[in-house]
Amino acid sequence: MPGALIPFDQWKAPETSVRRSLKDAFRHALAQIRAGVAPEAGAFESLDSLPELSRSKLQTLAPQPDYPKLAGALLRSLEDARSDGNAYQNVTFLVAAPFSGIRSALGFFPELEPAKIGVHGPWSVIVPPENLLVDDQGAREWWGRQDLSTPWVIPELADFWLRHLSGLALIRELLRRVAAGGLGPGVIGCSSWCWQFWSAYFQDVHFAPLTPEPLDAAGIGAWFEFHASQAGQRTVIVRMTDDGHYVLPMAEQGEGKKRKHSRYLRDLASAARGNPGVALAIWQRSLRARPEEEAQSEDPGQGVAESTKVTRFWVVPFDQLGLPIVPQTQGDNIGLVLHALLLHDGLNASSLALVTGIPEGELSFILARLARSELIEQQAAGEGWMVTALGYPSIRRHLDSWGFPVDML
Repeated sequence: MPGALIPFDQWKAPETSVRRSLKDAFRHALAQIRAGVAPEAGAFESLDSLPELSRSKLQTLAPQPDYPKLAGALLRSLEDARSDGNAYQNVTFLVAAPFSGIRSALGFFPELEPAKIGVHGPWSVIVPPENLLVDDQGAREWWGRQDLSTPWVIPELADFWLRHLSGLALIRELLRRVAAGGLGPGVIGCSSWCWQFWSAYFQDVHFAPLTPEPLDAAGIGAWFEFHASQAGQRTVIVRMTDDGHYVLPMAEQGEGKKRKHSRYLRDLASAARGNPGVALAIWQRSLRARPEEEAQSEDPGQGVAESTKVTRFWVVPFDQLGLPIVPQTQGDNIGLVLHALLLHDGLNASSLALVTGIPEGELSFILARLARSELIEQQAAGEGWMVTALGYPSIRRHLDSWGFPVDML
């Protein structure tokens, strides 16, 4: 996964997300209709009906990040930030939007070799207690039993609280100890939604958090092209199904071979707000292939060198993709549920009922409706619910329009 760490207050959404308006989108659609001619062909035949790729093919063409490798890169970036003074004493807060991959990467810190991470001893993961409803005394006693003198990491701070009068003490006590200083090297991962709540709760303390830099069109395209080409082992060509304009490769192929490039990647960076996990989910949903081309890409035939492999795929435009949309309803119960899931980076039904005040019977109908709309999904049978990466852009937009406090990323 690409991207660097920057100070939280320096984060800015990709520029296209600011410039683009509905009128701009409409003009772009008209331009696509008028200019729907591929450079090397006459009238382009629409390929909108192509089938989606299989799950196994998606894992080859657009795989999930390698989280152990991301953990190593993340730690190197954190150590650079500390050496530059961009850290709060020994403890670094790493705030990231949902689906950024930071939580998963931090979970692999204990597997890193101590000799390569610049600290004495391996990292230990701090796991929250089963019961989050404790008083201040109980929180002090619990943290007193945790070893924070040697390198430690919390993959997700949202796991340590519930938005309830009795569910705040654990994070309050931890932040008090961090502010007081004297702890060993620590890294605290935190969802941007959880951070929005707690940074407002402790307005007088500046913890100097870091955050992943948002990806622009070039960053997203380079990431997708690297994986689709299998690290340069084959040539990958990705075009739009509606007009044949090119998405990948981003670079021109030499003199006399100018290609019309789509603005799909710019629109994708805008829709995902530079979030790699959201961009990847939309990319996977958008990809298509002709059956004969997909079969050829899997079996190029005997005598074909790896360097000559050409893989062709197609991308469905945004307006034909049908991404999940938040249903319009009376009341704010759907908003309460979605906001709570983002604040806590996922919750089970009983905890949702506790923090929202919605009876579990009524809550079950709301969860079922949101799941059918592809806005949320259950991690495993009987376990917690989480917002989906595909549904996240619509959810964030609607929570903002409904007046809920939203994150800064």
